[in-house]
Amino acid sequence: MCGTCGCGSEESGVRILKPGEGHSHDHPHSHHPHDHHHHDHLHHDHGHAHEHHHHGHSHTHGEAAATLAPNRKVIEVEQDVLRHNDLMAARNRGYFEARNILALNLVSSPGSGKTALLERTLADLKGKIPFYVIEGDQQTLNDANRIAALDVPVRQINTGKGCHLESDMVYEAVKQLDPKPDSVLMIENVGNLVCPSMFDLGEQNRVVIISVTEGEDKPIKYPDMFHTAAVCIINKTDLLPYLTFDLQRLKDYALQVNPALRFFEVSALKGDGMDAWYDWLREQLPGQVSNKS
Repeated sequence: MCGTCGCGSEESGVRILKPGEGHSHDHPHSHHPHDHHHHDHLHHDHGHAHEHHHHGHSHTHGEAAATLAPNRKVIEVEQDVLRHNDLMAARNRGYFEARNILALNLVSSPGSGKTALLERTLADLKGKIPFYVIEGDQQTLNDANRIAALDVPVRQINTGKGCHLESDMVYEAVKQLDPKPDSVLMIENVGNLVCPSMFDLGEQNRVVIISVTEGEDKPIKYPDMFHTAAVCIINKTDLLPYLTFDLQRLKDYALQVNPALRFFEVSALKGDGMDAWYDWLREQLPGQVSNKS
């Protein structure tokens, strides 16, 4: 189980799949979503004097340890449980920089329209920009199949019981994709506004997507995600006439968390507002790609 967020289990291996080839690229033995953190910390014995109450009596961790093993020496060890992920993220970042690849991490709650936004972007720009895609979900090839239908190279990462992508998962998927230099890698993370905010994948920018069918207070409920994002795409604006959603209030809340956040109001379904998003995307492109487009 992950020491950072508690997700995952020993039974759930990560699988990297290619649409149309079944499980030919399964790697259930290569990772458990978080098993590489286990050696970085000492489970629950940190020597902290946390108090617990059990049916009328209480004790601290230190007292319990002394009771169970009076001669045992407790050594407090604290290490960053994200250290391994950050090291692998740095490796990814170096690879992307060396090959002049723009990598974007798309994050959101489930149902915000990430995949629809990605589909629209690829359909409109794939003739001008070489794209590669990594899809992250706990199960199924559904999203990867949608991207493959656009004739764009894609790999699906199934995280099992894991609730987010990690940098070594992305590394394995990128090795299979083998993106060409001067291209763009879109990483669609697992739908979750909590844990993905803590895991650097080596991307240049994080793009958070929120739909108008969600609450305006999402940025202050989940501040870490909005604080670490460069862009906030507000999707499904075609539904605004039917909702009581306050667009300005959402922006005000988000700017409280991240004053530098850029906003794009779009309808991925209708295509409204997408040109402004595309202009920003072109501004981020490696020089060679930008010149070609």
